[in-house]
Amino acid sequence: MIKIIADTTCGLPLDILKQAGIEVLPQIITFGNETFRDDTEMDTGSFLQKLRASKTLPGTAAPPPALYTPIYEHILAAGDTALVITPSAKVSGTFRSATVAAGEFQTDQIHIVDTSTIAGGLGSLVLAAQRWADAGLTIEEVKENIMDMASRERLFFLVPTLEYLHKGGRIGGASKLVGTILQIVPILTVKEGQVESFDKVRSVKQAIRTIVNMNTEYCKDNPEPYLTISECDSEPLLTQVSQELTAATGIQDIPRYTIPPAIVVHVGPGVIETSCFATRL
Repeated sequence: MIKIIADTTCGLPLDILKQAGIEVLPQIITFGNETFRDDTEMDTGSFLQKLRASKTLPGTAAPPPALYTPIYEHILAAGDTALVITPSAKVSGTFRSATVAAGEFQTDQIHIVDTSTIAGGLGSLVLAAQRWADAGLTIEEVKENIMDMASRERLFFLVPTLEYLHKGGRIGGASKLVGTILQIVPILTVKEGQVESFDKVRSVKQAIRTIVNMNTEYCKDNPEPYLTISECDSEPLLTQVSQELTAATGIQDIPRYTIPPAIVVHVGPGVIETSCFATRL
């Protein structure tokens, strides 16, 4: 049996992961000398309260290898195969932590996949992998499907400010300067595992129109778009984007998730993220 291991950057609610039988590891949030797991010690709400009261930007760390070890031991003892699905190794140390922990075991029954993405799209990949495993696909078939699906993801972030990305070193200072002076609303994406600029528009209204139009294009005549919307501290904007996407694509009950603290540290509150998967060429 294939046992899926994810982490909180996938953005899926912990109860959904538990119901699916998926193991989940936390990211570590640091405020000065204080550290918090973002699965049991801090959620997005408490994180935002602490963020607003903090004079310095918090940091993040991947789950340490020691957290993977007992999970690997349990899975291997049951005669099962472990499949770790991680966020992009270019923005997170999670892939490395899982790999270091796997090095303690002399086995080919631990597999680790770098999806080159994060947030809602990563969540879609985790759930898809669980469905494929439940359907009886082999580990190689599941891994191949994950990489194929990941290559077709189209992800967009609408961020209210580039301040957090700039301070966290995720984009260059020039982009921050342009956004500040010209009051440009940036739309970001992820390419080859890295955060990059997709477009810069003059208003949130234009940004929403762009994101809705792009997702509508990718969802058209697409039987499996796996469209999702994620947000942090932007419920009114989430509702607007969700309603417009439903009207434009005809997709009802689009999954809506909360972006976890480890991502909010770098993009800031008020963010909206959409993810969908284009059809195969």
